[in-house]
Amino acid sequence: MSCKRIVVKVGTSTLTYENGKVAIRRVEQLCKVLSDLQNSGNEIVLVSSGAIGVGVGKLGLKQRPAETEEKQAVAAVGQCELMFMYDKLFGEYNHTVAQVLLTRDVVANDYKKSNVINTFDTLLRMGIIPIVNENDTVAIDELEGQNFGDNDMLSAIVADLVCADMLVILTDIDGLYDKNPRIYPDAKRINRVTYIDDELRKIAGGSGSNRGTGGMATKLSAAVVAMNSGINCHVIKGDDPNILYDLLDGKDIGTVFVAPNTSLR
Repeated sequence: MSCKRIVVKVGTSTLTYENGKVAIRRVEQLCKVLSDLQNSGNEIVLVSSGAIGVGVGKLGLKQRPAETEEKQAVAAVGQCELMFMYDKLFGEYNHTVAQVLLTRDVVANDYKKSNVINTFDTLLRMGIIPIVNENDTVAIDELEGQNFGDNDMLSAIVADLVCADMLVILTDIDGLYDKNPRIYPDAKRINRVTYIDDELRKIAGGSGSNRGTGGMATKLSAAVVAMNSGINCHVIKGDDPNILYDLLDGKDIGTVFVAPNTSLR
């Protein structure tokens, strides 16, 4: 296994159960695998959704709030819970984590962007695992789908900022299919994509689970950003984080969006 700088994005549907409660065993395994990959010489950046989803579970709410102010409050509770969980679990494997909260204006401004890049570079050089999320308590546009749009897109932007070797998006489906596999049993997985056009976007469809904001369509948009930055983007199922080992061993899993003039890394 060659050493790589890897950005891993995990979604709310991977972090939580349908009832909104944290999927403890899955999160523990994710932290264990990422710690092991870091130990092997890779540099890991984790982009984690779930602040609102975890906040909903923490507060015992029956559903995700609709009002922006309530979303902000729930996100503030959930982000605290998320970082407490990550700090504890990564700490069990002797890894230090750092919280990085971003908003669109930070990466749109050259000076602020430079500061963010310097921070990421320093954290990685010190062997610290950055855990990145949208600053939902400040960026109300994101809560209404107008800032980064989704943490899938955020993960692609972060991959570009840190000059990642690969972007891995963990989701609740094992890649892009030629039609909806939840409806059509004969749907076939598309294992490799080199060009994203309107037909592919149509196949990707709309939103994902009711606990998150994304779906396969947002992953295609993120893949475009990654590919344009010369970074291969892998979309794989995240219910068993051990699948990351299979990915790095070169096994045919999920869907890889191959950037121009790159090989599968």
